[in-house]
Amino acid sequence: MTLWRVRATVDDRPGFLSVLTASLALRSINILSVQVHGTEAGVVDDFLVDAPNELTEAELLAAIVRGRGREPWIRRTEARYLVDPPTDALAAAAHLVRTPDDLPEVLSTALLNASVRSVTYTGAANGFTANRMQIAAPDGGTLLVERAAPPFTPAEFARACAFVEIVAEVRATSGVRWHITLADGSSVHIRPSTSQDAPDITALQARSAGTFPGVARRADRNQVVAIGSDGEIVGVGTLRLDGVEAEAAFLVDVGWRRRGVGTGLLRRLVEMAEELPVGVDALHVHGYAGDDALTRTMGRLELPQRRTIDGAVMTVTADLRTVHPGADSIVGALPRPVGTIRPVVGDGLAA
Repeated sequence: MTLWRVRATVDDRPGFLSVLTASLALRSINILSVQVHGTEAGVVDDFLVDAPNELTEAELLAAIVRGRGREPWIRRTEARYLVDPPTDALAAAAHLVRTPDDLPEVLSTALLNASVRSVTYTGAANGFTANRMQIAAPDGGTLLVERAAPPFTPAEFARACAFVEIVAEVRATSGVRWHITLADGSSVHIRPSTSQDAPDITALQARSAGTFPGVARRADRNQVVAIGSDGEIVGVGTLRLDGVEAEAAFLVDVGWRRRGVGTGLLRRLVEMAEELPVGVDALHVHGYAGDDALTRTMGRLELPQRRTIDGAVMTVTADLRTVHPGADSIVGALPRPVGTIRPVVGDGLAA
């Protein structure tokens, strides 16, 4: 048997769907699933069918036409499409929550391999025609979705808009993407790490001089990555908690240091610490004694802070509590560095 994806329009009148299914049954074609899309021209029936191997494409089209199906479209398909459509849509939505950057791929798959591209112009209203969708992108601009056949249906357009809304909501509520324009005009964006990032984070550590054990290699809900314009991970930052105190560790690719990537990562880690419900009072960052780059990076946070040196290790502690107006200094008022978190030092701290 051979699997086919079939679409055809029938009159929106009682009994017309049964005429089409009866015509398919006469050719020993078994219907495995069906979706019904309402349109102004009639009802578009979307079938997944199992047909005899010897049935030709012309014979399948003829069976659809005999069943009063108009504008038939057929395509051989694969067993993976045996998943029922609601389950498939829910799986796609869950994937977007975990990896919103995959929106173009999810849209293309859900819309029968339609082409998806982003254009820079804005202000265009959402809408669709038979062969083209236009949807406001979550990050600005417009998504253009195009497909020669079969024609797009209102249900598909609504589904595509729902996927885009999921990504927009995820990014609005979790800070998935922070755009940073660097001093040299290049840009990066910062997002939470995912399980798919582990190999790239390992490669980043391998490229960097020295070791950096404070940055986890696996995805962590308190870990973020910086992505360069070519899609490569160029930095990673991890927030580690211990009660009301925390430690931040970050690593920047050698070729991207002293350009502001480290500062961007650190600022995001600080905001993550401030957003935690437990309430973090102090943030500690460790480096080598005399690491002026780390001192400058911490200074850009514009938070009250102090430095302590223990042998070769320097700890810079930023106070995340509200400083009372008129306070001249917080030296002596800050908590001591976290005792249960091992200080982590290594190359790559430079902003």
